[in-house]
Amino acid sequence: MSDIEIRDDRTAGRLEAVADGQVVGRVEYFVLTAPRRALVPVHTVVEPAHEGRGIAGSLARELYAVAAREDVPVAPLCPYVTAWIARHPDVSAPGDPELLDAAKQWLRDHPGRF
Repeated sequence: MSDIEIRDDRTAGRLEAVADGQVVGRVEYFVLTAPRRALVPVHTVVEPAHEGRGIAGSLARELYAVAAREDVPVAPLCPYVTAWIARHPDVSAPGDPELLDAAKQWLRDHPGRF
């Protein structure tokens, strides 16, 4: 994975894995502000030619690292991130039910965003 750079494009709501100047994977997310601030991953994608290299896991790990640096929780709606955190309880706990409910409501209030 040394040839993969992970960058946070907060404006676009994407954590991107970049190889040779090309985005080869991403976690799409938004920042929930109420009832309190949280990062909400919604979708994880890895380009087919780059699957099986641990890119999705690296993206999930970096998402939780960003959240830790910002001292905010993660409310995972993305099925991949939810499964990843279940396999890595040392990184964080599963999402808070109140935040998960608020994140789902945010998605209903913003159709077409994801």
